[in-house]
Amino acid sequence: MVSNLLLKLSRQLYTDDNDREQFIQSLLEPVPIHPAIVWCQDYQPKPFPCLEPLPWQPSFTDRLELHSRPGKHELHDQGYYYCLDSSSIFAATVLLGIATPIKTIFDLCASPGGKSIFAWRTFYPEMLYANEVIGKRSAALLANFKRCKINNWEVLRSDVAVLAQQYSGQGDLVIVDAPCSGQSLLAKNTKNDGCFHPTLINRNAQRQRRILAHAATIVSPGGYLAYMTCTYAPAENEDNVNWFLKKFSNFRAIGVNCLQDYQSHLTDIPCYRLMPQSKIGAGCFTVLLQKTADEAGRAKHGRGESTFILPELVKEGRSSNGISPISSV
Repeated sequence: MVSNLLLKLSRQLYTDDNDREQFIQSLLEPVPIHPAIVWCQDYQPKPFPCLEPLPWQPSFTDRLELHSRPGKHELHDQGYYYCLDSSSIFAATVLLGIATPIKTIFDLCASPGGKSIFAWRTFYPEMLYANEVIGKRSAALLANFKRCKINNWEVLRSDVAVLAQQYSGQGDLVIVDAPCSGQSLLAKNTKNDGCFHPTLINRNAQRQRRILAHAATIVSPGGYLAYMTCTYAPAENEDNVNWFLKKFSNFRAIGVNCLQDYQSHLTDIPCYRLMPQSKIGAGCFTVLLQKTADEAGRAKHGRGESTFILPELVKEGRSSNGISPISSV
């Protein structure tokens, strides 16, 4: 049975009845999704049977046969690769639209670390700051960075407003893999009750706008902001990009050639969707924005809706939140 809220979303996404039917069917009867990995270290020969690379697929990633279990392989424990689903790889591939060297990266919603590791593997930056405001999720970041032998990183645990004050104009690349309604979980055959409810969608959209507004402050002049979600609702995707570009006139959207076949049909702005009926992945949204000026076009924005958390930098030793972290430089 198709819920009225899912029908409403399908009408927001598609005008064609056949397109709507295919989208709905992909959520009601999800198909198995091929596992995928990001290589952190080179290894030959490949330990798994791999699918033919897709045109947009980075050379340091592989999509595997369905029966593969990369998380159980000894090379996983040795840190040769990170298991990252195809949709997340697609979303992070927007970073390939960046042609300039990237020395400093901020991932503002980083745990468990997949997008951070993808960005590190792409640019090998001088410093990678991975932020996770929820303390118990920081442990996953630390464990994955250590296992994958990532270097030149620090894990932060701060509200984005605090980071915007501390690191204004210091990020060559800022990644916002935003908390969202997570509608794509349904395409993974995972329950997500209430994910189509307008109240939840609107609440997420407002939180995403707050994060984006502070992220804009962290981006250096000429630097980049990558925004991505794992949901389908336009309110959390294209609508947020439209809002951002109106509020921050010193940013522009950057086209990414390898993703042009996935241009969102809901806007002329270069942003990209992978939809579940493609059977490549559960679905996602992604866009790359560049800061074209410094303060001249910067918008004023509100104080936000949440209580700020005191800044906390996780380094060698024991932090006040009880985590025994590791920092590799």
